[in-house]
Amino acid sequence: MKRTTYAGLVDESYIGKDIVLKGWVQTRRDLGALIFISLRDREGLVQLVFSEEFSKAALAVADKMRTEYVIEIKGTVKARTEKAINHDLKTGRIEVEVHDASILAEAKTVPFDIEDKINASDELRLKYRYLDLRRPVMQKNLRIRSKITKATHDFMDSEGFIDIETPYLAKSTPEGARDYLVPSRVYPGSFYALPQSPQLFKQLLMGAGFDRYYQVARAFRDEDLRGDRQPEFTQLDIEMSFMEQDEIRDLVGQWVAKIMQDAAGVYVDAKTIPVLDWADAMQRFGTDKPDLRIAYELNDISDIAADSTFGVFSTTIANGGVVKGIAVPQGADHYSRKDLDKYTQYIERFGAKGLAWVKVTADGFNGPVAKFLNDQFNEITTKMDAQVGDLLLFVAAKEKVVAGSLDYLRRDTAKQLGLIDQNKWAFTWIINWPLFEYQEEEDRWIAAHHPFTMPNVEDLHFLNEGEDPHQAHAQSYDLVLNGYELGSGSIRINTMDIQEKMLKALGFTNESAHEAFGFLLDAMEFGFPPLGGIALGLDRLAMILAKQDNIREVIAFPKNSKASEPMTQAPQPVSKKQLVDDLGLTAPTYAESDQPNMAEE
Repeated sequence: MKRTTYAGLVDESYIGKDIVLKGWVQTRRDLGALIFISLRDREGLVQLVFSEEFSKAALAVADKMRTEYVIEIKGTVKARTEKAINHDLKTGRIEVEVHDASILAEAKTVPFDIEDKINASDELRLKYRYLDLRRPVMQKNLRIRSKITKATHDFMDSEGFIDIETPYLAKSTPEGARDYLVPSRVYPGSFYALPQSPQLFKQLLMGAGFDRYYQVARAFRDEDLRGDRQPEFTQLDIEMSFMEQDEIRDLVGQWVAKIMQDAAGVYVDAKTIPVLDWADAMQRFGTDKPDLRIAYELNDISDIAADSTFGVFSTTIANGGVVKGIAVPQGADHYSRKDLDKYTQYIERFGAKGLAWVKVTADGFNGPVAKFLNDQFNEITTKMDAQVGDLLLFVAAKEKVVAGSLDYLRRDTAKQLGLIDQNKWAFTWIINWPLFEYQEEEDRWIAAHHPFTMPNVEDLHFLNEGEDPHQAHAQSYDLVLNGYELGSGSIRINTMDIQEKMLKALGFTNESAHEAFGFLLDAMEFGFPPLGGIALGLDRLAMILAKQDNIREVIAFPKNSKASEPMTQAPQPVSKKQLVDDLGLTAPTYAESDQPNMAEE
């Protein structure tokens, strides 16, 4: 039988028509001479009715059907009685009287129910991902991804961009995270690297004259995972020639507006996306990816704290630190001392040595440090725009420690108190980034974005001999949505002299620079146009639009938090023949008890 429509699309317009449906058995109710089955496909559910009145043969087949059996049926669409209408179901006003049916495939008992609200661990869901993906919410999530890429293709085509694929097997270059390496059989001892981004290739495409490139590109980074990060991910990657930063931001805004409309049915006015200076964002929110849905910001009370009788505050200021705080609206009654002790312990990971707090009452401050701050009650409440019933949280430390601590506290208190509008889409551009940032773990300066970012014109002199390059700011622009970095972009360096100075500031010698990036430096000598671009994270954008907390929920076959894949049990050791005979590598040796087992991971 040839399917005529999807189960979830059958509505009252089909009443009286014969249709053919195919899908999975969701539920089965057996009343003897009458059997009701909910049929599920990618579009939803519809109720099937089997009865001797319609077909004894079909009823006999239905008697053998069980949950998750794959079936096909032919029947007539009928209106339900008023009492039988299911208002929670799209197809709830109709049902299908089945005249012919067959079982296409049987199914074992599933390890969890195929429905949105399930009580199953993430590991179990990933092990049986093909079952997990049958759930309506997962089907919806992956369709959002599809809509995002379709909107991208449509928009880029209309704007004259050319879709060009770049290599997956490339050269390892020191650009940031660790590379995934692929050994070469043809050149023993040599390795390809899976690309962390198409960055260098798309710059070369600009040099080749393709002035508008885009790609839905896979990228790979061997780094620790988080809820919004995977070892392999997808970028919506674009690059343009002969365009200024504001022109690129305007075009990207239109592109994102197209995605939001097509994938989420949300109107976004690209022209009204606010633009924040990086330093301003750090001062006001403590982060370069602020969630603008949260109304309250960080308040710098260092000038007040300098004269405070509270020694922690005054000593911090005397030692070159800062004191900042947030006023949590009506948070005084919500948080107990025990709750605030947990916050104090949590922010130790940012380097904070303590959390000072007071509650605002009509008679002054109340709390452990109230006696030290009540003399400055009016100054502090005015500076922080605090009202009676608010909870004031303070951190005194170096700027970076304060920023990290209060950024977390701002986001978590807003979440706990329900102060974030989940239906709001708060975009912002963050511009004028530092060109370099200090990496404490490695005790060195690195490029804040990547080594190919153009400094601001007025800061170019900082790259000259004898000046401090770390004072330079970049022609960079990040797009942020609801506290997540959606994409990072910049104007790129297009002349070899500036590129060599940039690499020198990062510690490259002329020899090591040409060893790592010689092909790019050579290309710049043949006339490189001014260029710039951006890459949006498809996985992260889909996660936000699907209102999920983890990008695994919008990826068909993701890795778990330990970078393994429970379904196929990848990664796995390979045979000695592959390693030694084919690739010329040394096979690892394990004691039998030490053999790695990715399934257990």
